[in-house]
Amino acid sequence: QVQLVESGGGLVQPGGSLRLSCAASGNIFSINSMAWYRQAPGKEREWIAIITSDGRTTTYKESVKGRFTISRDNAKNTLYLQMNSLRPEDTAVYFCNTYPLTSSRAPWGQGTQVTVSS
Repeated sequence: QVQLVESGGGLVQPGGSLRLSCAASGNIFSINSMAWYRQAPGKEREWIAIITSDGRTTTYKESVKGRFTISRDNAKNTLYLQMNSLRPEDTAVYFCNTYPLTSSRAPWGQGTQVTVSS
């Protein structure tokens, strides 16, 4: 059974930084593109950053481009999201999962809350 465990969220002031981690168990990680998703209150979950299985290609939502960096360590089955220059509109619960979200995706983890506020 594949499990995804996100961590690293918290309360940060505008302009601050956080580094999120996603630890994956099972065989899903190294063979799939992975993504970070986020869900703000009252909004649908959306992908914000994608990385290919070999880590060579990344794609970002326009709203986070230039501020967030996705990376992965396949040896550790861990996905990362470095978030800089955080804004109040980045406040959301952040999740990781495969990309795209096919029927073989992992069950959603509990996510990690990021709150950007002064």
